[in-house]
Amino acid sequence: MTTTVETTTRQHDSTSLPPFATAGVSVIAAVSALALLLTMGNYGYFGDELYFLAGGRRLAFGYADQGPALPLIAHVMDLLAPDSYFALRIPATIATIACVVVSALIARELDGGRGAQLLTAGAYATSPFLLVQGTSFATNTFDTALWVLITWLLIRWVRTRSDVLLIWAGVATAADMQVKWLIPFLWICLGISVLAFGPRDLLRRPQLWIGAAIAVVVTIPSLLWQADHDWPQLAMAGVVSGEQQYTGGRGVFVPLAIALAGLLGAILLIYGTWRLFRAEALRPYRFLGLTLILLVLAFIVTGGRAYYAAGMYAAIMAAGAVELTRRDAKSWAKWLLAPVAAISVAIVVWSLPWQPESKIPPTADTAEEAGADLVLYGHFGWPELVSGVADAYRQLTPAEQTKAVIVTDSYWKAAAVDQLGGKYDLPRVYSPIRGFGYFGTPPDSATTVVYVGDNPGDICRTVQKLGRVDARLGFPGATKGVDIWKCSNLTEPWSQAWPGMLKMS
Repeated sequence: MTTTVETTTRQHDSTSLPPFATAGVSVIAAVSALALLLTMGNYGYFGDELYFLAGGRRLAFGYADQGPALPLIAHVMDLLAPDSYFALRIPATIATIACVVVSALIARELDGGRGAQLLTAGAYATSPFLLVQGTSFATNTFDTALWVLITWLLIRWVRTRSDVLLIWAGVATAADMQVKWLIPFLWICLGISVLAFGPRDLLRRPQLWIGAAIAVVVTIPSLLWQADHDWPQLAMAGVVSGEQQYTGGRGVFVPLAIALAGLLGAILLIYGTWRLFRAEALRPYRFLGLTLILLVLAFIVTGGRAYYAAGMYAAIMAAGAVELTRRDAKSWAKWLLAPVAAISVAIVVWSLPWQPESKIPPTADTAEEAGADLVLYGHFGWPELVSGVADAYRQLTPAEQTKAVIVTDSYWKAAAVDQLGGKYDLPRVYSPIRGFGYFGTPPDSATTVVYVGDNPGDICRTVQKLGRVDARLGFPGATKGVDIWKCSNLTEPWSQAWPGMLKMS
């Protein structure tokens, strides 16, 4: 009898939802997809994309600074379309467009009609972060998408109490743990928020813990890899925290996090957070507002990046859109939506990588001055860098070439040589930095080194400068102002020196 009543209730809940705005959401998704497809192939590989490809050629259950998912996907895409950064980015585009649709589904779950659904999808699609990240193959692109999926599953569970949704949330969590390890922050903050505002029954559902068990089991191979390599992933928190000095530090975390949502998105984000604590209709979902606040506080304290909580934006913006489009909402607020939406579209169009390379001015001369320009200029200069390395290698004598390796002072440079150096017949490349340091140790027989970076006098007794790379659009220290050296007469064999050289930054 209980089962019959529960089934009837769920059926009623499903049919009582507003109809999905299929046509309107499809148009927004299609236009967004077109914008991404027209621009995502304009610039070359980003440094991290080269690194994922390098990892894909060295498949493993774990990596020093990420899960195994992106190297695997990168490897598959490179096999399907070799050396195509356009093809590499297609999975990121698909994930981003899926989020546009799921954000509208979240608004529908919150009892939002056609207007709320279109407003939410439009806000997601006009965010200069949420949409534009679809032009780059990056961990945050997939991490954000999985957070959006998980929040949709949880919101749907609150409405339907269909416990299978909790198992699927666990599966999505397991997938996200193969991308990056931020998702535990979401679950911890969710747990605290549910205890504070309910529904506390969520924490008593066996299916929630079955989903958690699935996530743990799937993550065990990565955990074993980390344990076997002395947990390098834990060092990444300090690296990320140190990098925040270039974006203004903890004091600008909140303004930056809000700005990432775009103009329309920021309005809905702020309004949605407020209404989650005030609106009676949103009372069952009040935990979402506290979850976002706790996440922001957690990432401020730990020195996280401003976009770490962006996976929550779809749910909060949906709440704001639902409240803003209710019949009793202020009419003046509704009148503002059209100009705000128009400005938001202009902002996101400007943020897309549409500008020709010839029209982009060079960046500053130092990394400190360039700062956030890394997001743009990290796409340029890699062919020039690899060509410069090849020129330096050809300056070695034939005898030196037979015992030579390439070593770089950054994992981006090593990944660029690894990906683009094939046509130059270069020797194997190594770097002790970040995850590349775990891809292998130079053999002790390698007595001559083509070293890319700062003077390697600490590892070689004999150092000779062979060249310098200054790509016009290069980023300082990556592809601009980069020296190349011949390094010989090593201070100690690689097998002894390499473990002490490994570092995450």
